[in-house]
Parts: sequence; C-alpha cells; structure tokens
Amino acid sequence: MAVTVDIVALTLRAGALHVLLVERGGRPFQGAWALPGGFVRAGRESLDAAAARELAEETGLDATQLERVHLEQLGSYGDPGRDPRMPVVTVAYLAFAPDLPEARGGGDASSAAWVPVSALDLGGRCEGCAETQGPERVTSQTFAEPDAARPRPPEQGPGHGIDGGGSVPRPADDTAAEGKPGPPTLRPLAFDHARIVADGLDRARAKIEYTPLATAFLAEEFTIVELRGVYESIWGSPLHAGNFHRKVLSVPGFVESTGATAARGGARGGPRARLYRAGDARLLHPALLRPDREESVR
Repeated sequence: MAVTVDIVALTLRAGALHVLLVERGGRPFQGAWALPGGFVRAGRESLDAAAARELAEETGLDATQLERVHLEQLGSYGDPGRDPRMPVVTVAYLAFAPDLPEARGGGDASSAAWVPVSALDLGGRCEGCAETQGPERVTSQTFAEPDAARPRPPEQGPGHGIDGGGSVPRPADDTAAEGKPGPPTLRPLAFDHARIVADGLDRARAKIEYTPLATAFLAEEFTIVELRGVYESIWGSPLHAGNFHRKVLSVPGFVESTGATAARGGARGGPRARLYRAGDARLLHPALLRPDREESVR
C-alpha cells in the first residue's frame, strides 16, 4: 500500500474562488484533470512536508511565500479501487492564501490552471457549488484503465507528483505555440478528486463561519469591503454591507484597525475606507453564520 498527498489549493482571482488543477501527463487517467499531489517520500519527509513540497512544485512558491499559506489536513481517502494501479491511501490537504502565482505544470503534469469553482460539477457533493452546463464542465466521471500487474510505484524524486504517474510529453496547442496561455480544456477529474474537492470547499465554507481564516485570503492590510468579498465568494451569496460591517467589528479579536485608510476612495467617491489587519482571535464568538444557516437558527 502506498501513501500520497493531494492538495485542494484555493485562492481568489478577479473576485472569484478558484481551485488549482493539473492535467495529468501520464497514466493512469492520462489527460484528465486532477488535484496537485504525489507520493510521500517514505522515511524522508512528513505528511505536512510532502504537501508543502507538492504545492511549491505546482505554484512556484518559495519558502518565504509558503509561510503565508494556510495549510491543514482535510481528511484521508482509501476506498478500494480509487487508484487502478494498487491500493493507495491519500491524505488530502486544504490550502489557501492571497495572490497565489500563476500555476505551472510540474513533474508529470502536462499543464496546470486555476479553475473557477463555479465551473466544477462535483456530482451534487458540494453544498452551494454551481451546476455548470456546457463544454467547460468538470465532472467526476471515472475512467477504465488497464490493471495489469499493479507494480509498486518507484520512489519519487523531486519534480514527480500527481499521484505518481509517469511523465508523458503532450503536444502544445496553437495558443501555446504563439506564446499565449490559453484557457484550459476542462476534462473529468481523476481518481476520487471530485469528492476531495467537494469536501475541501465544504470545510472552507464552514471554517470561515467560526474562525478568522477568511483573512488568509487577503493581504496583510485590507478593508471590510474586501473581507466581505471573501465571504461572498466562498459562500456564493451576496451579503448586506451594513450588517456585515457591524458583525465583523462586534466580534472581539477578529480584526483590528491599522489607523490608516485605503489609497483611494470608493467607486462612488466619498471618504477612503479604513484599513484593518487580522486580530489575535482564534475562534469567532459570535460566529458569522451563512445567510441560510442564520435563518435556520432563528
């Protein structure tokens, strides 16, 4: 039995929640989209170190940048047959940070891309995920792969990931030949990654209710409007500006004022917004409940 790590990396791009996906260049699931990840180097690294290494390989983050990334274990997945080569248990991680760089394919990944969460079809597993129709739909369809001898995967060195498939070059498309990055052609998610992504999204949506982790998606200094944008993007629903502002400032230790204001005023003019930073709270009390949950509690 082998052990791998997979990472559900989330970030905000142009105000929308995105997840990092890679296109597998080798078998199994060649050509399918998957979460970044790979085999743990047994006896040489911990699970946390393996997850950080794989994330760095796919995003180009250096050690200093990795310090800004919130990385936590999401869960373990070991259903029989989840990997057609052999029994494989994966330990999934949830990661999020502001302004993560452009994705790059590392190891056996042909390419990598930040994909809008709204484009994912996770088979109804994710609460609040949009059901997108059309050719840009990422589904949880599974593939039939030859299941020959199920050899034990070789020890992976640096640059090998995505659950350990071998690297197979893929021809570049016309856009790549012109030096322009084109939009990804979304294909079904490999392995059981649709389930893992759905679990990661549910965890993120729940944790920002009762912890200040929404601030991890923002720069060190931010406005309440920017913080509200994080909640709206992750929860997928608009929030009342005045009520949100009042609730945030009423939670002890959630945010603290820097005493400074934003460089420019709002789109409609008026005074410049105040800047805040994350406070020292570890839990939010009272919690900021999602609108649908808030109604059910009343």
